[in-house]
Amino acid sequence: MLLDGLRAAPACLVTVESTQGSVPREHGAWMAVFADQLVGTIGGGHLELQAIAEARRRLAGGPVTALGPMRFALGPALGQCCGGVVYLGFEWLTAQDAPGLAQRLTPRLHPVALFGGGHVGHALARVLAPLPFALTWIDSRDGIFPPDPPEGVVCEHSEPVQWAVPRLAPGSRVLIMSFSHAEDLDVVAACLRRQREQGDLPFIGLIGSKTKWATFSNRLHGRGFAPEELAQVTCPIGIPGIGGKEPEVIAVAVAAQLLQTVQTMPKAGE
Repeated sequence: MLLDGLRAAPACLVTVESTQGSVPREHGAWMAVFADQLVGTIGGGHLELQAIAEARRRLAGGPVTALGPMRFALGPALGQCCGGVVYLGFEWLTAQDAPGLAQRLTPRLHPVALFGGGHVGHALARVLAPLPFALTWIDSRDGIFPPDPPEGVVCEHSEPVQWAVPRLAPGSRVLIMSFSHAEDLDVVAACLRRQREQGDLPFIGLIGSKTKWATFSNRLHGRGFAPEELAQVTCPIGIPGIGGKEPEVIAVAVAAQLLQTVQTMPKAGE
């Protein structure tokens, strides 16, 4: 939408340059302001209204109130009780700026490998696609993926399925929920072997109950994995406190848990 808009009219790009204290959005958040439309958000509220007004003043050729980033204190003056400070940058954009703009504004994506194309797998692919993850969706069966997977999702057939583990991108978060407990076990074992050799999988999550994990633990111990290695597996998966076993509910709980694992993602207020 932003690139299409720039072909017709200039815009002012508003970017969160830095923050102090509690604020609605993190460093790097952006909003493109056109004369008659907006793309993106820097958090809403009076802060965003002030930023839109400043951007449109610049688009209209009005006086520029600051050459560098502008300081906005989120206190009584803006009617916001966050209490933090936001520094916003304002940048004029035209169609000539379009090349490379999408890559520049795209947040860093963290690789996720999803093993299993069942109901929960389908729900998870839909939930994870718009989040800051680069999703590779893997299954050993033919014809299991939808003809039109979510945008950005890479579908991969692997037979046997565990052979995909050595090829995963470094830093991948792994979610295991195949159609078969035998496949699940093989994928977990392959992940633990990779951890032993490379130690580059920050999250290994297995769908199932505590009983399933107790059985898997015994079998994996028999394959030579030590208790401290087994402790790297999270089972059951999903943040606690969310009831319901519908695929969509499980998908939301698992997506929230993955977001908690991404330590490099800026948090509001930092």
